[in-house]
Amino acid sequence: MDSRLNDFLARAESVLARLEPLLPAVRQPIDWQHSLAARWHRDGRSGYLQPLEVSLDLRLDDLLGVDKQRDQLARNTRQFVAGKPANHALLWGARGTGKSSLVRALLAELAGEGLRLIEIERDHLADLPRVVEQLQGQPQRFVLFCDDLSFDAGEGDYRVLKSVLDGSLEQAPDNVLLYATSNRRHLVSEKQSDNENWQMVDGELHPNEAVEDKIALSDRFGLWLSFYPFTQEHFLSVVRHWVEVLARKSGLNAWSWDEALEKEAIRWALGRGNRNGRCAYQFARYWVGRQLLEGDTP
Repeated sequence: MDSRLNDFLARAESVLARLEPLLPAVRQPIDWQHSLAARWHRDGRSGYLQPLEVSLDLRLDDLLGVDKQRDQLARNTRQFVAGKPANHALLWGARGTGKSSLVRALLAELAGEGLRLIEIERDHLADLPRVVEQLQGQPQRFVLFCDDLSFDAGEGDYRVLKSVLDGSLEQAPDNVLLYATSNRRHLVSEKQSDNENWQMVDGELHPNEAVEDKIALSDRFGLWLSFYPFTQEHFLSVVRHWVEVLARKSGLNAWSWDEALEKEAIRWALGRGNRNGRCAYQFARYWVGRQLLEGDTP
């Protein structure tokens, strides 16, 4: 009897050893007192929130030339953190102009007051109700952040987002809000053919149903913020700011803002075909790093 029991237990252990890697890992609940951000991961038919280590070095004062957008989103977020009514926000416009950076800077500004950030990919937006369910009852205030949100022609996923914004998020606890960034104003690609069936009714111009359907998605966001390409003056002011910040952090004291540095920054932007905040920051890192290396070279 003991022999058969031992054989059975050995086979059971062998089966469990083979099955265990196939089972979902046990996820510990996030301690939101210490975790400031998380990312939603799809795991089979379900998913989980993974805590993230985030840097709080980026401040609102680092975002130059977008004062109006910065102030509007900061005011909306402060309303939200204070438990007052606030809107879902869509930040749209030219790439590299500070849309995502603004959201991260707000986390650094308001994390001490209870703001938390959760990143969710566009392909996982259908999981929003599951994410919201895990946040219900928490004392913190959560911004669900979807970066670079857009939908190509023929994709029907944008209708899922419409239903989510109209349904689960609006009925969700008041500690959840959605912020999204996009290069497209209406999130969905627009074609010339969309404009062929506009109608004049009693002196008013009415779009066709295809256009209405696409505009309706962005209308779900109560706050729209537009970001535009930098002028050369704006670009150079951002370059100078980041050179000053990085030089101070690196201990580079022997430098000055002069015409040669301006021209080098302009050539850098021309070589990349754009003038934006990302390009300005990349040039500042290149230039400060080069100065430090040349200073260390005997």
